[in-house]
Amino acid sequence: MTKRIHVEEEASRCLLCVDAPCSQVCISGDPARAIRAIRFGNKSLAGQWLADCTDADLEKAEEACIHYDQPIRIRELAHALEPVNSAVADKQPSLAIDFCGFRCENPFFLASSSICTNYEMVARALEEGWAGVYYKTICLQEIREVSPRFDALHIDGKGDFYGFRNMEQLSENPAEVDFDILRRLKERYPSKMIIASIMGQTEEEWIELAKMAEQAGVDAVELNFSCPQMRLTGMGSDVGQNTELVTFYTAYVKRSVKIPVIPKMTPNITHITHPASGAYYAGADAVSAINTIKSITMDDRSSVSSKKVVSGYSGRAIKPIALRQIYELACNKLTKNLSKSGIGGIETWRDALEFIQLGCSNVQVCTAVMQYGYRIIDDLILGMQHYMAERGITDIADLVGEQLPNFTDPSDLDRETIVYPRIDRDLCIGCGRCYLSCRDGGHQAITFDADTRQPHIVGTRCVGCHLCRLVCPSGAIGLAKRVGKKA
Repeated sequence: MTKRIHVEEEASRCLLCVDAPCSQVCISGDPARAIRAIRFGNKSLAGQWLADCTDADLEKAEEACIHYDQPIRIRELAHALEPVNSAVADKQPSLAIDFCGFRCENPFFLASSSICTNYEMVARALEEGWAGVYYKTICLQEIREVSPRFDALHIDGKGDFYGFRNMEQLSENPAEVDFDILRRLKERYPSKMIIASIMGQTEEEWIELAKMAEQAGVDAVELNFSCPQMRLTGMGSDVGQNTELVTFYTAYVKRSVKIPVIPKMTPNITHITHPASGAYYAGADAVSAINTIKSITMDDRSSVSSKKVVSGYSGRAIKPIALRQIYELACNKLTKNLSKSGIGGIETWRDALEFIQLGCSNVQVCTAVMQYGYRIIDDLILGMQHYMAERGITDIADLVGEQLPNFTDPSDLDRETIVYPRIDRDLCIGCGRCYLSCRDGGHQAITFDADTRQPHIVGTRCVGCHLCRLVCPSGAIGLAKRVGKKA
């Protein structure tokens, strides 16, 4: 059997170096940029950065790789990539979209967090192509952070993480300093949407901070009702879990300023639509959802003077939870009319697309930037434009909410048909993972021939659950046609 390189798997080994040595020595291409495109959902476009490379160039690039284990197989990656369809790749639809009356150049924003805590950081992000920023939450209390304040869950104990926990609170800057930063940012970048995130402890504080934000010239104010680790009571998610407080504080701010007001929802609640409905009744212009999920990790290296604490969880692992809560907001008869800003586990343009298709007009990114830097904006924009070009869509607003009609109640799902899995023998490597999982975790509908190392699906036992497809490491199991169930 001819061995093939698994493009995504090999690219996932790349360390995503700064000023990558492989690209420094490659005269005719940019291997690091190609690999980054693969990592962030643009495999079909990655070949453009390697199209002019000779084998000699690729060999030099591979030799320059500083991977701690073994170099990335850049030559094999390059040969495995398909030529870029220039007819589609050259099309670059506009990603401009309206949000709270502001025309944003694209839907990609920095989320209020440590990725946007000073002028230099935000200016650099805006220069690189981010459409706007929800600046790190400003308050009137003295903020003193702990050390360490972060923890992460990795597949192999190092490298990329799929879950991220933080104990960080709000901006440590005096409020006057932060609002001056926002004023200067807006003056320098008038076409970017600059949003101040604020958090008060009393009615007076919410009003004071909102007025300071408006005086600084920002385009909108986000009300942080959702930070899960505030050391003071009556702040953060303490407010977001109380519909009455959300309603009152939102109304206070709405009466005090003319700029749009955007309450930020907590996921640490059974029904997110309750506080969001309160925000609607108070006149909110939009809602942001979701903030981090209360969690615990047990790594002693992340303890603070040997003590642990419940704090916020983010990253890829929370995306399905965030999407569910966005869906609930989009389906509620009140909150469906509010503009929505989606947050939670967004790394690639496909992640962002899912939030948009459930009704979000923009998305906020945090944890992915903390891992990979502001540079991921390139692939967010590139991938979304390519997707729109392939579908012939010229206005990204046409994607907002387009998947909502495809959802239904469990009681209404089709239970009279079945889709059987289908094994591609050319891709099957004979590992037997499908057999093992079906035997011990499914319906014993796969047999395994030890001599030929080939699995076989037993149609009379298969229920079409597709556990086998999900565990297959080589992508050899796909879908057959949907057919009626036999009696």
